[in-house]
Amino acid sequence: MNLNFMEAIEILERTPQTLENFLSGLSEDWLQCNEGKNTWNVREVVQHLIEAEKNNWIPRLKWIIKEGETQLFPPFERFSHLNDTEVAEINRILLKFKTIREKNIIELKSLIKPEIHFELTGVHPEFGKVKLRELLSTWAVHDLTHIAQIVRIMAERYREDVGPWKEYLGILNKK
Repeated sequence: MNLNFMEAIEILERTPQTLENFLSGLSEDWLQCNEGKNTWNVREVVQHLIEAEKNNWIPRLKWIIKEGETQLFPPFERFSHLNDTEVAEINRILLKFKTIREKNIIELKSLIKPEIHFELTGVHPEFGKVKLRELLSTWAVHDLTHIAQIVRIMAERYREDVGPWKEYLGILNKK
């Protein structure tokens, strides 16, 4: 097992600042680009991260501690952020993400004692029995996944413009 509680927190703590450093002040063209039909743009990815902060990670960790395997996790609507039609300014979205993440990390640190809680289990509606440590690991890797997705989306915007160098740009050759 590679999961180390404080190392997972290191990733979770850095994600808001990483996104703020990378996305703040960018033009709308960067924020609105996507990878094609039915894919998310940069703003939508950050909004998805906010939705997960509100309705996935901490609620499910609490669910495992309180309910265990007695009931399925409540569903998490991974695409619910797409119902929000307001196009908020990116700095406002990033601040919202940072604020809720900071609150969630404080709660995470007060809620979880690795030696007591890591092996507790709950029941995921799709995967069945899952361990709290698996959920926590997924939270950290989820951040890394969406950081990589944002970078990939932005690279896609210049796919045709790089010409023959596309062959040497691995980010444009992974589909």
